[in-house]
Amino acid sequence: MTRHDASPAPELHPLPPFLPAGARLLMLGSFPPARERWSMEFFYPNWQNDMWRIMGLVFFGDRDRFVLEGRKAFCRERIERFLAERGIALGDTVAEAVRERGNASDQFLKVARPFDAASLLERIPDCRTLVTTGQKATDTLLSLLPGTAEPPVGGFSPFLWHGRSMRLYRMPSSSRAYPKPLAEKTAVYETMFRETGLLP
Repeated sequence: MTRHDASPAPELHPLPPFLPAGARLLMLGSFPPARERWSMEFFYPNWQNDMWRIMGLVFFGDRDRFVLEGRKAFCRERIERFLAERGIALGDTVAEAVRERGNASDQFLKVARPFDAASLLERIPDCRTLVTTGQKATDTLLSLLPGTAEPPVGGFSPFLWHGRSMRLYRMPSSSRAYPKPLAEKTAVYETMFRETGLLP
């Protein structure tokens, strides 16, 4: 008798990290949502996720700065140009994951393999700040940084990475499932970007 294993198969992360030359800050989520929820082929692709509205408000005072006019979608080209100009890199902390319930919830996301932190940071030698955008991302990253204290939401913890003095910031999730209004999340992100020198 053949036994059929009903557990979901692990998924490989579908996107390469975005690492512009001279990047000083690396933002890390956990893992992308299922592809049917994507509005573009890039990080934070879900139309219901507010990351690009937060960025638009923080840097331009315009929540729709990165929205494609007349569509429920974000403009990847506009986003990539902005990130490169500001020195912001993007990646995720999970390289391979199992969706235990088939949805985008971090609560049911099992980490099969974390990302290669050393390889990523070697490629952006000017980076001095890591920013996690949710609890799963924070927990996964801290597992790779033994001895680093978990920062409070909106705050940071200092740590050393191969002689490089770094800060780890813990930001509120940009998912609408996170119980905080858009204006409050935006204020927390704005403070972080000012403290790191990316916002005048």
